Amino acid sequence: MKKILIISLFSVSLLLGSSFPFESYADEERTAGTEETAPKTKTERSYSETYRQLNLFGDVFERVRAEYVEDITDKELIENALSGMLSSLDPHSGFLNEERFNDMKVETSGEFGGLGIEVTMENGLVKVVSPIDDTPAFRAGIQAGDYISKIDSESVMGLDLSEAVDKMRGKVGATIDLVILRKGEDAPIEITITRDIIRIKSVKSRVEGNVGYIRVTTFSKNTGPGVRKAIHDIIEKLGDAVTGYVLDLRNNPGGLLSQAIEVSDAFIDKGEIVSQRGRYEEDTERNNSTPGDLTNGLPIVVLVNGGSASASEIVAGALQDHKRAIIMGTQSFGKGSVQTVIPLSGNAAMRLTTARYYTPSGRSIQGTGITPDIIVEQAKIEVYDAKYKRTREADLRGSLKNEDTKTKKEKPSNDNIDVKKGDKTEKDEKKEEKQDYQLTRALDLLAGLSLYNENKSARAK
Repeated sequence: MKKILIISLFSVSLLLGSSFPFESYADEERTAGTEETAPKTKTERSYSETYRQLNLFGDVFERVRAEYVEDITDKELIENALSGMLSSLDPHSGFLNEERFNDMKVETSGEFGGLGIEVTMENGLVKVVSPIDDTPAFRAGIQAGDYISKIDSESVMGLDLSEAVDKMRGKVGATIDLVILRKGEDAPIEITITRDIIRIKSVKSRVEGNVGYIRVTTFSKNTGPGVRKAIHDIIEKLGDAVTGYVLDLRNNPGGLLSQAIEVSDAFIDKGEIVSQRGRYEEDTERNNSTPGDLTNGLPIVVLVNGGSASASEIVAGALQDHKRAIIMGTQSFGKGSVQTVIPLSGNAAMRLTTARYYTPSGRSIQGTGITPDIIVEQAKIEVYDAKYKRTREADLRGSLKNEDTKTKKEKPSNDNIDVKKGDKTEKDEKKEEKQDYQLTRALDLLAGLSLYNENKSARAK
């Protein structure tokens, strides 16, 4: 049976009805047995309890089918029962009917319809793990850590995750109203978003001075090749002038485990990348790197934040443990479990948590996340506007004049005049759009490392 391993987010035969063959078989055994019955073994007692619980399920199924206030099909009842069984295990296990299974396969291919957010369930509310770059949710200002309390005026309390996700999906071009609870905000935030086709380009790259910048937004099936191509393009542009790389994993909700391994392998020359440890010791699986570092050992800074989850944390943890990169930013999300998607009959599937993953040093990040080597909160640089203007030398009575200062004032040209737009100029707004404090600190760090290495090489000579 084909299994698909994913990092984001059984074949069952249920005997239905009020009585089961198991019960009949047990009755026959009692009547046909001898007068003295041997004590039941632990295994027999376990089977007996299982049969009793299955009988209970059959009783409830029959009662609901016969007496529920509205007509409901057997298929709906069984699918809901399967969903309840799996979703009660942990936030990432679940049942996928044919429609949801097809949606999942489309999502991992890198194109799907919706809002563009990765979500989980927490305290009865939908929690945003991260918005995906260049999607309707991202443009609307949805942030990692937001809680969605209402969808189109309907409370999400009482819904499971799949039901909430279904409500957020819809026709492309249709709007959806969300009520957001955000830390630090006194009142709920109301946001209207227009659904769209989500086309994810999982890897973007550019050159920042002599530094190669690689942004990975999600781990879909083409992420590994995309990172390798990005490194190649950067080397082609800068040649030997490359001083280092920034790998940006902020607000990356994860994705395919295979792609996380491939991305890590591009930067690690040898050793373990990640291990998966299941319920039994024999289920342990280790993934190792192949020889070769595409970046030739140049310094790397990895940016993470609270929206970096799952596969992102595998990459960050591997590079951190191998001392191959400096991790910068804020604490990551902390999803350290592996989900196996197992296809079932009827074109359905189940997503089951089958293992925890561990970094090369044996760390489990489940519930804790990756702690950056250098903690840098995202910040906004603003000019300090003092209430009262400070007194300067030139303001003092009788102060000496600077003879070099031109006495004739030049008339400013129209090219230097900013068009005002409220309290901000158009030039100011463009600067704000490009401003990224964490990225700036990463570039500063790489510049410092480059200078240090140059001086070290000069001293060695």
